[in-house]
Amino acid sequence: MDFSLLPEILSSTIRMSVPLILACLAGLWSERSGIVDIGLEGKILTGAFAAACGSYYFHTPWAGLLFAIIISICMALIHGYASITQRGNQVVSGVAINMLALGLTSVIGNSWFKQGGRTPALDDATRFLPINFPGRDALFTTPIIGPLSKIILDHSVLTFFAFALVPLTAWALAKTRFGLRLRAVGENPHAVDTAGISVAKLRYQAVMIAGLLCGVAGAYLSTSLSASFVRDMSAGRGFMALTALIFANWRAWPALYACLLFGFLQAIANFLQGAHVFGFEIPVQFFNALPYIMTVILLAGFIGKSIPPRAAGIPYTKDR
Repeated sequence: MDFSLLPEILSSTIRMSVPLILACLAGLWSERSGIVDIGLEGKILTGAFAAACGSYYFHTPWAGLLFAIIISICMALIHGYASITQRGNQVVSGVAINMLALGLTSVIGNSWFKQGGRTPALDDATRFLPINFPGRDALFTTPIIGPLSKIILDHSVLTFFAFALVPLTAWALAKTRFGLRLRAVGENPHAVDTAGISVAKLRYQAVMIAGLLCGVAGAYLSTSLSASFVRDMSAGRGFMALTALIFANWRAWPALYACLLFGFLQAIANFLQGAHVFGFEIPVQFFNALPYIMTVILLAGFIGKSIPPRAAGIPYTKDR
């Protein structure tokens, strides 16, 4: 590998990890309350589609972000209604969300734009581009400091938002009254109910937070990392986020490190396509499969060792 590409690979690692971080934190909030969220993938996908459409029609990425959050929260509320109010199977509900999102985005996209489910390309004014701060060009061209600062600073506002959420989430779940109650609901909802706190209300709040974060992740995909929505552009990121969450044992900081690992593998896949080893060209498909291979390895190695919240996936029935 050409080590001169290392700064670019590290910068790409950060960009690739952003949707994973947001989705992983979304799953963390939901599952800490006891609601298993297999539907992260579907909410990311609908958020990406809504963001691309909103940015295209209203000519500002902030409109796209708003639409992405609204649509993703609506999908989260559907999952919440099935899982909390109707006490349905949470895994089945999440799978249904994923299937619904894939079908709706393809059908509606093709109906509106006639491009096979793809949305029109967005121009720079309708995207979240890297922040253009004063002295940016001079800083990035400075020897030694320039490449390092570019790795850290050459990103959009959504990137900084995602990384700032990690310590905020860790603090909120460990130190605030809301976070402690949420964790208690995921461990022992009967005790929380006995204390006079609404289990359903806390769980609905958790799934709404998850919907909000998935909406931001989707908006990042279609308006920052890319310049349009394409069919199935989430590409398994929701499932990678769930794997990172299991690997991190449902904790915020380890989840960040796991997402950075997946982001690094995706960046490597982009930069090493066509690489040669001992005179043989490695197939592009091998590099593209690296993140998914790691997903299987981590699930196989850690799913039995990680300890989820005790009430995760179990519908709560109030004692009479």
